Amino acid sequence: MAQARTEFAAALNQIASEKGVEVEVVLDAIRQAALAAYKKDLTIRNEAVPDNFEEFISKVDPSSGEISIFDGEKNVTPPGFARIAASIAKQVIMQKLNEAERGAILSEYENKVGTVISGNIQRQEGNTFFVDLGRAEGVLPPSEQVHSEMYHQNQRLKFLVKEIKEGGRGSEVIVSRSDPALVKAVFALEVPEIQSGAVEIKVIAREAGSRTKIAAVSTQDGVDPVGSLVGQKGVRVQAVMSELGEEKIDIISYSEDPARFIAAALSPAKDIQVKLNEADKVATVTVPQSQLSLAIGKGGQNVRLAAKLTGWKIDIEGAEEPEPADQRISGSEDQKDSDKSEKSEADKEEADKEEKQA
Repeated sequence: MAQARTEFAAALNQIASEKGVEVEVVLDAIRQAALAAYKKDLTIRNEAVPDNFEEFISKVDPSSGEISIFDGEKNVTPPGFARIAASIAKQVIMQKLNEAERGAILSEYENKVGTVISGNIQRQEGNTFFVDLGRAEGVLPPSEQVHSEMYHQNQRLKFLVKEIKEGGRGSEVIVSRSDPALVKAVFALEVPEIQSGAVEIKVIAREAGSRTKIAAVSTQDGVDPVGSLVGQKGVRVQAVMSELGEEKIDIISYSEDPARFIAAALSPAKDIQVKLNEADKVATVTVPQSQLSLAIGKGGQNVRLAAKLTGWKIDIEGAEEPEPADQRISGSEDQKDSDKSEKSEADKEEADKEEKQA
């Protein structure tokens, strides 16, 4: 008898370990399955199901595995019920255990929301990709994809665990490649100063697959936030870019001064003057003509990202550059020569007129 008790307890522990749930969860699944089996057995024997069946309870001896059905204090377990329950309840038990396992997995991934996880592209259904995350399957919908990236089966990538969302198949782990938080989370893996709290990424503006702007701040004297993110010879930022498909990354220092922050956000453009309209939160930026294309960027991308980063509407205009001194001198001399030429022509006409009159 001791051996039987040991075998049942060992089986409980093994199932709980395999499913990643508590032993009590397995016992609860058995209790629910036993009630379902008892009800079905009544139907098979053409016996009426009691009106108070919802109040019936089942008990499972965790040592021997013996199952009993109770109506209040009355034991109504039919003879040979263990055999009947075993044949009827197996499917119910597995269903309950699978539900419990899925619940445990979802609970685990709820704690991972906002973090980075590696996974393999498993399959594609329409425009949606499914990712093997280990214990769970992640869903990469079109809205979370980078449209310049090409995904293929068994491709290993880093993903942001974005949210647990109710879908057509129940709760789903939604992962992302396009969310700005992915950039922040990957930097956190590469930069010890972020992990220690010495450097903080304050704001991110991203056009996934193309370019990202990051504003960072130091919380510790003597720590350069930009240098920490870039790394020696750019090794840290290059590692992040490699994970993001060589997406370009601009890193600047965050500032509480809006004018200074906006000027920095428009880098690589230089010699920037900023006028602020605080009421409308509009910044009018003047840059030299030679820096105008850099400030605006290809297709307006640089100024667009700077506006997202700072939270200000940015209007850019080119400054009128003074004419170089040598051109002004040359222009004056040309005017003098022109005046002399006009005077010479006038003198010649006057002489011809006097000659004709003579």
